[in-house]
Amino acid sequence: MMYNHGLIGNCNISALISERGSLDWLCLPRPDSEPVFGKILDQNGGEFSIQHADDAHGQWRQSYLENTNILCTQLEDKNGNAFQIIDFCPRFEQHGRMFRPLSLVRIIEPVSGSPSIKVVCEPINGWNKQVVKPSKGNSHVSFEIRNESLRLTTNMPLTYLTDQTPFLLKDKLYFCLSWNSAVEEDLAQLCERFLSQTEHYWKTWVKHCSIPSLFQQETIRSALTLKLHCFEDTGAILAALTTSLPEEPGGGRNWDYRYCWLRDAYFVLSAFHNLGHFEEMEGFLKFLLDIAHHNETSKERLAPVYTLSRELPLPETIHSNWTGYKNHAPIRSNNQAAEHVQNDVYGEMILTLAPIFFDHRFVHLRTKEHEELLEHLAKLAVKTIGQPDAGLWEIRNGWQEHTFTNLMSWAGLERLQRIQKQGYLKGLSIDIEVEKSRAEHTIEKAIRDGSVRNGPQDESFDAALSLFSVLRYPNEAVTRATLEQIGKVLAVEGSEGSLFYRYTRKDDFGTPQAAFVVCSFWIAQALARIGKNNEAKSIMTRAMQTANHLGLYSEHFMPSDRQQLGNFPQAYSHVGQINAAFAISPPWIDVL
Repeated sequence: MMYNHGLIGNCNISALISERGSLDWLCLPRPDSEPVFGKILDQNGGEFSIQHADDAHGQWRQSYLENTNILCTQLEDKNGNAFQIIDFCPRFEQHGRMFRPLSLVRIIEPVSGSPSIKVVCEPINGWNKQVVKPSKGNSHVSFEIRNESLRLTTNMPLTYLTDQTPFLLKDKLYFCLSWNSAVEEDLAQLCERFLSQTEHYWKTWVKHCSIPSLFQQETIRSALTLKLHCFEDTGAILAALTTSLPEEPGGGRNWDYRYCWLRDAYFVLSAFHNLGHFEEMEGFLKFLLDIAHHNETSKERLAPVYTLSRELPLPETIHSNWTGYKNHAPIRSNNQAAEHVQNDVYGEMILTLAPIFFDHRFVHLRTKEHEELLEHLAKLAVKTIGQPDAGLWEIRNGWQEHTFTNLMSWAGLERLQRIQKQGYLKGLSIDIEVEKSRAEHTIEKAIRDGSVRNGPQDESFDAALSLFSVLRYPNEAVTRATLEQIGKVLAVEGSEGSLFYRYTRKDDFGTPQAAFVVCSFWIAQALARIGKNNEAKSIMTRAMQTANHLGLYSEHFMPSDRQQLGNFPQAYSHVGQINAAFAISPPWIDVL
């Protein structure tokens, strides 16, 4: 019931490979483009599969090359004939810049016996789901898709490829799938060189990560996965690399997450800061500055979500010709959340900028532009304290005042106050102390029986409020009481108190039925922050069991049948794992 897929990518494109070696999800030329291979959402949605000719249901093993985003899938039939597939997207430094082409490489080699294999490459034209016919070249086939060219260069017989004819695998086969580009050099040498250089890049990247003393392998996998959610060309950070994987079977909660949520970006960057990688922050700051300077609506408010090119992902569209993952429709592209008012983003964006002024490694970013952006965000945060909005969870109907939004405004203002004390923001016209106190007052209006609720007019609990301690809210008694109540009220039955609903109130689609994975990591991190490390470690250990065989987390999880749900992999979930691991782990000086 888990998503038996691995993720590969190069911060320019990304793909999902099934446990049986089928490329089931790839959008080109960008991760938020229309799909070229979409089998994960429809059996007739396009695939690039390599399988045993006579035994499609044999044994499989799948793993990453250690400390890389290079995926190895081994398939063995009932007679012991086996072969393996190495899948990766090239990424390495070349000529003083990062080489990350719109290309994917597959290397197939026999492992034992005499495997007979069949290769199927059937891309589609996008949401219309039309299969694209191949045109043969000398050592490649090409497919015309939306007036652009997808080219598959290979050393396998093209007749067997286009006719889908089984054949004996005797030697290594190479496939280079590329968008609008051709392979001009020896294919085998090119693929082997790309493999070697890409492996070296990822292992070097991991070597330069800071990692916690506990949960090291899991955190490295989360870090590598998170990196693939960065769209390096513009600096945007994607919430997920898929669309419409169902949050609940048949529940209609199927959303397109292939965009940049400003809220998610803050949490992602906090994880990268823990990991000691900062180029992602600089890329995102450029993205945010471009939004603030070039989007007319941003002068009045920021949208919650943007495309990878800073547009609004509208209109939200349902593609009724797609059956959905395991027949769970609807399939959507774009996201109506872009029309929402989501006021927590201003505090979160201030928190995103704050490291520039606290961490001396970023002294070169202490520019007039960034100060002006902080001032703009400060005014928007102050303006929206106590105002109704769609909230963190983007409720589509019945907007109200949300405590989490007020908490983020408070956190942003608290950081601004400390930045101002360091000599910056001298021209800020806002009295930060007064406004911070006003934010605290709005939060206190939502306290019932000693714990903070979703809002002054809503006494339900919300798992996001476990972040009070993480954000260092000063009322320790309320922080502890809120965390304790969330742990009791929102725990999912049958999860041993380790999985949690984000809330249990009714929303636009009824009452949530599945656990929200990041909530476990939030609560573990919060418990560690208040000194309850044993409890935090227990929740953390069990929550990490929601990962699939490759250590990848989905957005939701159903413990009753161990089912991963929602878009996958989910940046939020991997961020939570990283930040909680750092919070729980003892310092290295106590370990070494």
